[in-house]
This record gives sequence, C-alpha cells and structure tokens, in this order.
Amino acid sequence: MFKKSIQVLALAALLAGAAQAETIRVAIGTQDTTINCATGGLLIRELKLLDRYLPHDGKYKDVTYDVQWKNFTSGAPLTNEMVADKLDIGSMADFPGSGNGTAFLKAGKQSFFITVLSGSTLGSGNGIVVPKQSNINSLADLKGHTISVPFASTAHGMLLRAIASQGWDPQKDVTIITQAPEVAGPALQANKVDAHADFVPFAELFEHRGIARKIYDGSQANTPTYHGSLVAGEFAKNHPQIVVAFLRAAIEAEQLIASDPEKYSELIEKVTGIDAPVSYLFHGPLGLQTRDFTWKPEYRQALKTSIETLKLLGRETTLNADTFIDDQYIRAAFKQSGLNYEARLANRDKVALKANDAVTGKPITDIQRVAGIWVQGEPKVRHYASIEGALSDLQKLEQQGKKARAVYVHDLIHSIKLLAPNAWFAVDAKGQLSAFLQKDTAQAYATVNKGRLLDFTGAQAAAKSSL
Repeated sequence: MFKKSIQVLALAALLAGAAQAETIRVAIGTQDTTINCATGGLLIRELKLLDRYLPHDGKYKDVTYDVQWKNFTSGAPLTNEMVADKLDIGSMADFPGSGNGTAFLKAGKQSFFITVLSGSTLGSGNGIVVPKQSNINSLADLKGHTISVPFASTAHGMLLRAIASQGWDPQKDVTIITQAPEVAGPALQANKVDAHADFVPFAELFEHRGIARKIYDGSQANTPTYHGSLVAGEFAKNHPQIVVAFLRAAIEAEQLIASDPEKYSELIEKVTGIDAPVSYLFHGPLGLQTRDFTWKPEYRQALKTSIETLKLLGRETTLNADTFIDDQYIRAAFKQSGLNYEARLANRDKVALKANDAVTGKPITDIQRVAGIWVQGEPKVRHYASIEGALSDLQKLEQQGKKARAVYVHDLIHSIKLLAPNAWFAVDAKGQLSAFLQKDTAQAYATVNKGRLLDFTGAQAAAKSSL
C-alpha cells in the first residue's frame, strides 16, 4: 500500500510538472515565391534549421515549442496576421515593411525590422517588363500606356519613383492598375497590359519563361531595395533569445546557399515552382541581389524612402525608420555565430565569382564581360571569361545534342546579371561582345566603338565568326 501511494504521488508530481511546462508558439510568416526571403523562411523550414538554435536552457529548460509556418504571396496579408497576433515573425520588402510598422502603430502596438535578408544597394531586383513582341524598349516609351503592378509592393514604390524621375504625373501620364504576379503573367501573354512592374523574382521569371521582355531594372533609379524580417514588438520583448535563434538559423541558411547556389536553387524550385535558373540569377555569384544581413546606410535610407512613398500614396504615418529598425538581435546572432558584423557592414561586394573558364581552364579575373551557361543535366553552372567564349561553347554544346537551361551575361553599364536571350549586344571592331539591358544603350556603345548593334541571334553569329 505504501509503495502504491508513492507511485501515485510520483505520477501526480509528474502530471503537475507537465501541466506547468510552458508551450511557446513561434509563428513565422514566409513568402516562398519571393525568393529573396528564402533565407528567412523556406530554407529554414525545409532544412529544419530553427530546431538547432531554439534555446533549451535557463527559463526555456522545460519549454515545448509550437513552431508554425504560414506562406503568403505578398507582404500586406502577412502584416494583417502579424497585427492580429497570429504571427510573431514575418519577412517582406522595405515598402510593405513600412506598411507593417504603420499598421502596428495604428493598432497601438509596435513591430521592428530586425534584419535585411537580401537586397541591392543600387536597387536591382525590382523590374518592369513588356510583352515579348512589344515595340516598347525603355521606360520613356511607356508614357500614355497602362502599367500593372502589385499595389503596396516594393515594385509599386519603385514604379512611382521611376515615373517621377521622368517628370510624369502618375495620375495623368500613365494608367497604373493593380495586378498580382499570377494574373500579370497571362495578361502579358495575351497583350492585355502594356507593361508590368514587379518584385523579385517575377520580372526575370516572366522573361525566362518567354512571355515578357525586361526593359527596366531598379538599379537604373539608383534606389536601394531589400527584403528582410520583422518581429512583433511584444514577442521580441518576451523572447529575445528566440528572435536571435531565428536569425542564427537564417545565417546558416545564407551560408548554405552561398556554398552551393545551384543545389538550393533546385530546392526552391521544388517547393515553389520558381525555375532554378531564375533563383540562381539572384542567389548565384555576381547575382542581381546580394544576401546581406547588415543594416547598411543604403538600406536604412531605403526604408525612409519607403515611408515617404507611403505618404505619396496618401497614407498618413508617424513611423520613424531610426526607431523601427532594431539591429540588436542580428548583432547578437552574428556574435553567437562567430561572425564580424562590422566587417560585413562595411562590405558592399556582390557574392564573388571564384571560377575557371570552362573552355581554357584559366582563372577568371576580369568580371566585366563574364558569362555563364547552365546546361541541362549538369549540377553546376559553367563560367566563361568572355561572352564570345560562352556563345561559341554554347554552339558546340548544342551540336552535341545538349541544351542550356539558362545563359547568363552581365550588363556592361549597370553590372547586373541578365538572361542572354533577351539582352542586347554590341560587337566592337575586335570582335569583343558586350551585353546591355536596353537597346538604346547598346546602340550608343556600338556607335562610339565603331561596332554593331546585335540581338542574341546576332551575337551568336558574331561569336562564331570571331573563332
């Protein structure tokens, strides 16, 4: 009887302990198809990285974690659920991020922008495309036309600033309509819209799939842009260690994709349907944007610009970028990961290309005219020191019955990676090819250098004759 009583008491104590054990919800909103957010969502979730860093000591010794994931196609609905206390952490771009902070303030709460995930200090990533066969070749050609864009997105902010740079009135000189990416694709194919502005990765995705042609890149406006992660203020106050754990998982995700961008671009494609060559366009070496978790002055300014853009749209806000950004958590995550935050803060370089020429085997040292080919069935992108070298090798590959998943070149003026089939080229008197996003720029370069303007087919022919 005595033994049985001891067992009953022990069981009661165990049950009491279980009843007292705390369950902490960690609800994370992701944007899987917005591949710039991959290191703050998709990769962490798919590779189960958060489990490695969640605290299990001190006040978290007996905690049970209820980690929840929810995917969104844009920042606005994600913000709605954060404000409603259905999510604790979420990732989005600078412009919808300013909307997030504003929405929290209006609700008598506060959120914080805690890290950048990926961005461009020059503004690359947002873009404008036109239907494949359109005769529109530049932003200046869009006056009087209809342009669609996902409203309240970072691309919307870019579009408004691009229009302003032309001296146009957005209410009179163009017609701007709202259109989500999934609607814009078919609209471009059917020529139901003159142009479409969008965020990562849709301008390039539409181009890669052959339904549109990119005519404008955000870098031309020299307006920094980024995607990053935010946290609800109350959650950050109660669980700063968990916020740091999330950021350490994001840092590991960044290190993984940096080590093997092709492999993780394939994973992104498997989960989202976004073609791996398009993810590589952003996440590979010398990509359109740089994964960068530090709060560079350009990114701080981008947020200030986004807040001003909100006001242009007639949305009143008292949001202050200086207090909205809170870098204490990412600094702590860097320190715990053994990384130097200040050194990374001072570094503005793109992910470096460390490769040998696929034909000569020699190290590539000059990156002005580098090119790449991702051959179907090959796990790695082939790199070339020159465009003519790449296009010559492409012809040989095709003669062998092989196909390219993607061919990459770099705009000589803006230093942005392009999909070669839709780029413009200039060949000079020496047979050297240079690539450009815009036709008029390529023509100007060709004229100055006594060369010729070429499209992709012409560039292939020029490469063949230069052998």
